[in-house]
Amino acid sequence: MNEVELDIGRSQESALSVNKVVRNTYTLLSMTLFVSAIAAVATMVMQVGQGVGFMLLIGGFIMSFVVRANANSSKGLVAVFVFAALMGAAIGPTINMYIMAYANGSAIVAQALGGTAVIFLSLSGYALTTRKNFNFLAGFLFTGMMVALVAIIANIFLQIPAFSLAISSAVILLMSGFILFDTSRIVNGGERNYIMATISLYLSIFNIFIHLLHILGSLTGRN
Repeated sequence: MNEVELDIGRSQESALSVNKVVRNTYTLLSMTLFVSAIAAVATMVMQVGQGVGFMLLIGGFIMSFVVRANANSSKGLVAVFVFAALMGAAIGPTINMYIMAYANGSAIVAQALGGTAVIFLSLSGYALTTRKNFNFLAGFLFTGMMVALVAIIANIFLQIPAFSLAISSAVILLMSGFILFDTSRIVNGGERNYIMATISLYLSIFNIFIHLLHILGSLTGRN
C-alpha cells in the first residue's frame, strides 16, 4: 500500500470518526433537552419557588464540572443527564414567574423557546454545512464572557434596567458565537468527545433562552 492510499485511508477514518461524534452529540443533546423539559414541567407543577430554583441552578453548575471530569467514562453519561435534570428543574420556577407575572406570559415563553430554536438551528446548521473553522473566535468569546460576567455582577448592585437589557443582548450574541465555535470544533475534528460537545452546546442554548425571556419580558412589561 503506497503513501497516497494510506492518506486516503486516514482521511476516510477521520471523516467517519467526526461523523460519529456529530451524530452522538446531537442525539445526546436532544435527549438532555427532553430531560430538562420534563424536569422544568415537574417543578412548575409543584410550584417550586425561586429560592429552590436558584439552589437547583447551583447544583447544575457544580454538576457541569462533574460531567467534564468524567467525560471519558460511562459516569459522564449518567452525570450529563443529572446535570440536564437539575438545569431544567431550575428554570421551571422562572418560567412560572413569567407566566404568572405577565398578561401574555405564555406567549413570551413560547417566543423565547422559538427564538432559541431558530438561533441554534440556523447557526449550528450553518457551521455543519459549511464546515468553516471558527477557531478565530476563541479570544473574542473568552474576553467577552469575562466582560459580561463582570457586568452581570456589577448590575446586581446597580440595578439599571437598560444596562440589564444590554447585558442580555451581549450574552445572546456571545452564546451564538459559542454555537458556531463549538459546532465548528466538532465537524473539524477539534472536539472528539461527544459528552463535552453536548454540554457546551446545551449551556449555550440554556443561556440564550434565559436571556431572550428577560428581553421579551422587559419589552412587554408586567401586569
